[in-house]
Amino acid sequence: MKVPATKIQEEMSKEAKSSYFDLPALDVSVAFPQATPASVFPKCTSDYYQLDDLLTSEEKAIRLKVRECMEKEIAPIMTKYWEKAEFPFEVIPKLGALHISGGTIKGYGCPGLSVTGSAIALAEIARVDASCSTFILVHSSLAMLTIGLLGSEMQRQKYLPSLAELSSISCWGLTEPDYGSDASALRTTATKVEGGWILEGQKRWIGNSTFADVLVIFARNTATNQINGFIVQKDAPGLQSTKIENKIGLRMVQNGDILFKKVFVPDEDRLPGVNSFKDTSKVLAVSRVMVAWMPIGIAMGVYDMCHRYLKERKQFGAPLAAFQLNQQKLVQMLGNIQAMLLVGWRLCKLYESGKMTPGQASLGKSWNTLRARETVSLGRELLGGNGILADFLVAKAFCDLEPIYTFEGTYDINTLVTGREITGLPSFKPAPLRPQSRL
Repeated sequence: MKVPATKIQEEMSKEAKSSYFDLPALDVSVAFPQATPASVFPKCTSDYYQLDDLLTSEEKAIRLKVRECMEKEIAPIMTKYWEKAEFPFEVIPKLGALHISGGTIKGYGCPGLSVTGSAIALAEIARVDASCSTFILVHSSLAMLTIGLLGSEMQRQKYLPSLAELSSISCWGLTEPDYGSDASALRTTATKVEGGWILEGQKRWIGNSTFADVLVIFARNTATNQINGFIVQKDAPGLQSTKIENKIGLRMVQNGDILFKKVFVPDEDRLPGVNSFKDTSKVLAVSRVMVAWMPIGIAMGVYDMCHRYLKERKQFGAPLAAFQLNQQKLVQMLGNIQAMLLVGWRLCKLYESGKMTPGQASLGKSWNTLRARETVSLGRELLGGNGILADFLVAKAFCDLEPIYTFEGTYDINTLVTGREITGLPSFKPAPLRPQSRL
């Protein structure tokens, strides 16, 4: 049977269309050769007031070591993993080799860094990729620090060495679906039984939780109604962790929903230093300083990218850097970063001298994220159409900054912490409504 010519032409047309639409995207360096993408990361030009002069030789060495690793190893692959919303497990050994996990903890294979050194390292990671810095923040400044400060000697010896090497990974579970800013009201329960505890409940937004080997979890003791802390193994029966999908920021971070259905935790894995919610503040005081440095790093990376881009990209016969409006925005970004750096540095010094208050930590986190938001928004404007492509960093940083603006206390909650401290008047809950007169 002879196939009609029109039928053959239709099939050929389908094949041609399919071939056309199946073509891979052009490499960005080919599609847009006038500017260098973030896979080749720009040199640092954002430390205008020379913060290095305020650092010790050890802190300077940490900064350079982390910067070199991030620019060389992480920058070339970060956009691919961010687009796929997958974590780059291949980088864990490289981050482990930096020997920064455990931050300020001394002994147990941890680096024993100064608070400033630990903060600088986190900022340098965030400068290239905020997801990687969040991974380290959760693992090191939350989970490991909780074990270091509030765990028993046996727990420190058992868990910290492998966590410091990143040969095992941890997460930290406080937030629940119904309790975010109001975390002290959490509902996950811990009931005492022979030889241990039974955990029942749910956690949400827990970074690293889908692949963590060790989970540091907070639950309400059903006998005392106080908050206790526990170390849970990933293979504990009744434990389930699933990835939260469809995020627009920190896409490489694997945030999860955790369900506890009669999860047994032996007595030796209860954290003896957590006997009330107030005990978590010992950890959060440090982590809030660390979080205040993440927007610094993000803003620095965006500025560095914009600085190079404006000198490479030409319009109307001149580089974009030659235009007054662009210079004004660039200088505004640079000024924000210098102020953020000095706030972050002073916060570290206050902590190291034992003078830092909760209000100061909250102001540092809230103010720095606000200034970083402005800085990244200006960067998005400067890059025009390329400002919405992850290939040129700014769009990715724009999205990544949003969850950082919110986690570890939203901007508003941190503002109220500082407000309570300077006025002596708490304003977290609305005043009770008075009955209205019927007159």
